[in-house]
Amino acid sequence: MKNILIVDDDINIGNMLEEVLTKEGYGVSRAYSGTEALYVLSSQKPDLILLDLMLPGLDGKELLPRIKDIPVIVVSAKTATEDKVALLLEGAADYVTKPFDIQELLARITVQLRNPSFGNPSVLTFNALSLDTASHDVALDGRSVKLTRTEYAILKLLMQNPSQVVTKSLLLDRLSEDTPDCMESSLRVHISNLRKKLRDINGKDYIEAVWGIGFKMKED
Repeated sequence: MKNILIVDDDINIGNMLEEVLTKEGYGVSRAYSGTEALYVLSSQKPDLILLDLMLPGLDGKELLPRIKDIPVIVVSAKTATEDKVALLLEGAADYVTKPFDIQELLARITVQLRNPSFGNPSVLTFNALSLDTASHDVALDGRSVKLTRTEYAILKLLMQNPSQVVTKSLLLDRLSEDTPDCMESSLRVHISNLRKKLRDINGKDYIEAVWGIGFKMKED
């Protein structure tokens, strides 16, 4: 039996989800705050977590990075694309907007539980480019690439979702955690330096600008 942890302080939604999931043959546990969820996770490892964002105390956005090797489907009333993109890049497996269709949610749960190898890979690859998130080593065509802390953070964010355009505002928001002095003008300089370091190795461009939006990994 697969076990699902529901983290939601809305008792009515939680009760409805528990009833539906139980009928579908899942084991269900509940947490009503981020702190309570951490307590539950200290003693058990569910197969999947349904996570609301608006929680008392430790909220869902703060809780998400603390969840390791368990697929998380965020279930939230927030509909902004920026919110969804940020959470997906921060480790969420999927995002469902409230109010949701229960059959769609069940299908998304099935998809996530079908994946036996969930977990963020320690080594990200894009063509001949590799980035080790554990050691922070970056290599291209087998040659080590020396990056600054900011350049590494930019490349990691882009490689985590290589087919998606990462907006400038999202980049700045994520980078502000490590480099609070990074502004839009300096962001362009960091990306320009990063692109040059990669291009100097084999003459290829690995990052492209999407005019007026942001940046993404460049396909061949």
